[in-house]
Amino acid sequence: MSLEAYIGPVIALAFTAGLILWLSPVARAVGLVDIPSARKTHTGHIPLIGGMAMFAAVFVAMIVSDFVRPDDRVPVNFGAFYLAGMFLVMAGMVDDFIDLSPVKKLAIQSLAALTMIFGAGIVLGDLGVLGSGGEVLSLSFLAVPFTLVAAVGVINAVNMSDGLDGLAGSLSLVSLLGFMVATAAFGNGQDSRHLAILVAAVIGFLLFNYRLPGRRSAVVFLGDSGSMFLGFTLAWFAIKFSQGEDRVIAPAAALWFLLVPLFDAVAIITRRILKRKPPFGADREHLHHIFLLAGFTVSETVAIMAGIAMLGVCIGLAGAYFQVPDVYMAGSFVAFGLLYLWMIVHSWSVMRFLSHSICRRSSSIDRRVVADRRSHSNVVYLGPERRGGIDRRQDLSRRADDEDDTRLKSA
Repeated sequence: MSLEAYIGPVIALAFTAGLILWLSPVARAVGLVDIPSARKTHTGHIPLIGGMAMFAAVFVAMIVSDFVRPDDRVPVNFGAFYLAGMFLVMAGMVDDFIDLSPVKKLAIQSLAALTMIFGAGIVLGDLGVLGSGGEVLSLSFLAVPFTLVAAVGVINAVNMSDGLDGLAGSLSLVSLLGFMVATAAFGNGQDSRHLAILVAAVIGFLLFNYRLPGRRSAVVFLGDSGSMFLGFTLAWFAIKFSQGEDRVIAPAAALWFLLVPLFDAVAIITRRILKRKPPFGADREHLHHIFLLAGFTVSETVAIMAGIAMLGVCIGLAGAYFQVPDVYMAGSFVAFGLLYLWMIVHSWSVMRFLSHSICRRSSSIDRRVVADRRSHSNVVYLGPERRGGIDRRQDLSRRADDEDDTRLKSA
């Protein structure tokens, strides 16, 4: 590989890190931060600028890389990629400030998906060879609405996975690396440079978001802008690589590359519906919360979740390499998903099993939490959890009121 091939990734990593360092004090000054509270374990006001930094760094790295390697330009349709990404990043920034309504967020996510569909021609036209007679299961006139729902679903699945330091970034990194291997092994490698730049940007972000030795918590968070941008990126490549005559992998194999975010989102929503709770409401019974309750540390939990995601990528790659029939790949994915759902529905039993038989570490479970959990209350885990803009504004308002009271008393 020539030296020019490394310029894009190096710029992406360096720009991401540099922008995070530069934008962090600005974010603190304008209030674009996540504020600790009784249910938060991080200290200080953490800037929510990881997504902005990654998006800007990837854009700059691609432009510079085009000038350095003019004979290896990215396809024209990647203009639609950055336009759609810009919609999501800007919407995420606004949401981190003023807390957009779910309807408005859904509308912007749909706009990004439609930009991908009509601006780049990336559409789910079929679901692979799943017909009873061995024929391709075509979506026909349902292709556009199905693609829209799928893309928005992946965006929100990654957004929901952003619950621990380093988790969403690590899961996205594993998927992107899997797509790099897939296009190099089974495709023409056309998208390798863009994927390498995205991988480098995510690594640059994780340097500040992952709990490295000697650092007890992240110093920067993704924010909604970052989680939605990463979700859109994964949806883009999963659909692009699994469609068309020159497809890299089968649609059923592509599902395995997104295993953890998809399973977690579907399982959590299903569990909430079974308990007659709002399907998109917040709670703390994701799989990573189960590991935390069992006594695993945040870093150990992220490593375990990334390992599960890597297993999914390996299964997807193996299915493509050995040309496993789509019906078997899809069937095993559904079976694995049902097991995941069972673990979420029986989260308390799974937690106790992990705690006593695998972790064997004294877990910090408050007895009041145990009682609340057994009585089916909403209190489950008192650890780290991301919050929207409305929570931060309430804290800021409360803090301002306290300061006013102090001034009045002193007067």
